Amino acid sequence: MPEITTDALEESTTQRSADHVAGSPRILIIDDEAAIRESLETMLTLEGFSVTLTSDGPSGMEQLARNQYDLLLLDLALPGESGMDLLPRIVEMYPTLPVIMITAFGTMGNVVDAIRAGAENFVQKPWDNEKLLADIRTAIARHRAEEEVVQLKRTLKQRYNFENIVGKSEPMLKLFDLVAQVAPSRSTILIQGESGTGKELIAKAIHANSPRRERPFVPVNTGAVPSELLESTLFGHVKGAFTSAISAKKGLFEVANGGTLFLDEIGTMTMDMQAKILRVLQDRRFMHLGGTQEIQVDVRIIAATNVNLQDAVRAGRFREDLFYRLNVITLELPPLRSRREDIPLLASHFLKVYSTENGMEERTLSPEAMRVLMDYEWPGNVRELENAMERGVVLSTAKVIHPELLPAQLTGNTYSATLLEQQPNASLFDLMEEIERRIIGDRLERCHWNQTEAAEYFRIPLSTLNQKIKRLNVEIKKRNRD
Repeated sequence: MPEITTDALEESTTQRSADHVAGSPRILIIDDEAAIRESLETMLTLEGFSVTLTSDGPSGMEQLARNQYDLLLLDLALPGESGMDLLPRIVEMYPTLPVIMITAFGTMGNVVDAIRAGAENFVQKPWDNEKLLADIRTAIARHRAEEEVVQLKRTLKQRYNFENIVGKSEPMLKLFDLVAQVAPSRSTILIQGESGTGKELIAKAIHANSPRRERPFVPVNTGAVPSELLESTLFGHVKGAFTSAISAKKGLFEVANGGTLFLDEIGTMTMDMQAKILRVLQDRRFMHLGGTQEIQVDVRIIAATNVNLQDAVRAGRFREDLFYRLNVITLELPPLRSRREDIPLLASHFLKVYSTENGMEERTLSPEAMRVLMDYEWPGNVRELENAMERGVVLSTAKVIHPELLPAQLTGNTYSATLLEQQPNASLFDLMEEIERRIIGDRLERCHWNQTEAAEYFRIPLSTLNQKIKRLNVEIKKRNRD
């Protein structure tokens, strides 16, 4: 008989869970009254549910051990162990399984006790069929969403250990496969994708799955460091190399020795700095700024860009030889609008994160709010979705988030319509200035206050954007790392 390994058993469990989530919703009923069981079975079967019937606690617990269910309908008064006796055990053993208690003797005390013990809801006989069906569907929808997230994370952890990456769409699964394939190599990697697609997250996943995982992962946003400081930041300097160099300092190449250096926004580098990076890639050597001694390092370079480097090469803004050095392995991150099936998972993930972070009960989206998310084009990609979910959580006063708590650009409340309501007597000139101010501010926020990136988006020179920022008094906030 072939040996069954732990990994094989976990893979089998994961597949069974996947098959379960994909099929008809399964409901287990534990009730000692045959008429109640038959009535529920008839109603639920007609609604497309798969129903299993048991009459007491032991047989119900046996079914739970043998099969996976989306919902449990549990009678309060059972022979032997009551439903209230069973409930704590069931919640402990199957924490994600929603349980609806059913009883003919409902009191406020029973309801409170059941909810405190972990029940999803409490229904009194005789029940209203429509209300019971609505409660069941709501509970199952939430349960299945949670199961999909748990299942996805389990699969990613087993295959790639990508704890923080959420996505089950075909483009993302292909990307995960490619990352798993290239991570163990020593090759330089170029990650291309629009702003907010998660380039640094992928770079971290590559490092975490490489032989360098025990050594440093050092990220640097080259577009955020002034060009006159970038050389010192990357290569370090000797004492007296420049006016403020009162002591020697290591650069990030030395800090990352043995590990990975992530060069984000590499397309913003000057031609002179590109030449220095090329030399390190070729020789694995460099000198401190102001120094004369060569330093050898063993660093893997992962570069990222949100611009087309081939276009930059053709325009004379990027060195062709450096492009080919970087372009050994290229990973293309898909924009969020091309993987819309990931939006519900991502939204659920961010809602959970920010609900926990703010000490709130976990928030969910109303169907209307989810429809808004699915219809939006997401120019800011995953980062924009994350910001929208954080905003919804912070502004919410109830568990369910409705469209009015989402940012205006998602719901179609345009600048012009809002301004006309706020300033009905303003002149056309004043309105146009305010619209321009808001558009520039909004784009800068989406670019994490990177003015170079915003200027490229608007297709105007950086100097022109700077002039507009000053003239319109656009508030500039501190930049965040991509």
